[in-house]
Amino acid sequence: MAAIVPPPFAAIILAAGASSRMGKPKLLLPWNGTTVIGHLISQWQKLGATQIGIVHRPNDDALVKELTQIAKVFRFNDSTIQRIPNPHSEHGMFSSIQCAAHWQGWKDEIESFAIVLGDQPHLKMETLRELLDFHAANPHSICQPAFRGEPKHPVILPRDIFCGLKNFVAAGATLKDFLKLHSRRSVQLKTNDGGLLLDLDTPEDYKRALSLDA
Repeated sequence: MAAIVPPPFAAIILAAGASSRMGKPKLLLPWNGTTVIGHLISQWQKLGATQIGIVHRPNDDALVKELTQIAKVFRFNDSTIQRIPNPHSEHGMFSSIQCAAHWQGWKDEIESFAIVLGDQPHLKMETLRELLDFHAANPHSICQPAFRGEPKHPVILPRDIFCGLKNFVAAGATLKDFLKLHSRRSVQLKTNDGGLLLDLDTPEDYKRALSLDA
């Protein structure tokens, strides 16, 4: 049987956190011969993302410098990596997701958007490919990997639902709150990748994640 081709998609990497518990910028930590952010960009480029948007704090000069270097090393063209500054990054992750939804630079042909945590470089490529295949079979649905019945990231949103993020207003809202509004269009991919449970919040998390990637 022919492989299912996923619809054109963008990867949105959330990179606007302060890394307060890590004690240093976690997106710039070494990973697999590059940095965490460099690995994530390379990973999603290999997975076939049409565009990769990096949502970051507006004055994060170190990250911007690293993104410029990454583009040179991996020879990405100017339209592959898009920097999206979030002027309200102090309001948390959901503000970065909405900032990406408001950004006007997405290509018209993109049909879905993968919301990617910036602190999960250890996720297996097999897991991510399986998720993209799952979304290709369910292109009009919100697709999430699930470990032991719990939905995790990355989350893939069809374009119409992604655009709906722009008009969602609720005090203290989270992505989870938004997704509840579209529960009838949500499907989950069961997976055994325990790395879905881990985020790089502390130095201990980083050491553990490195061991998973070894």
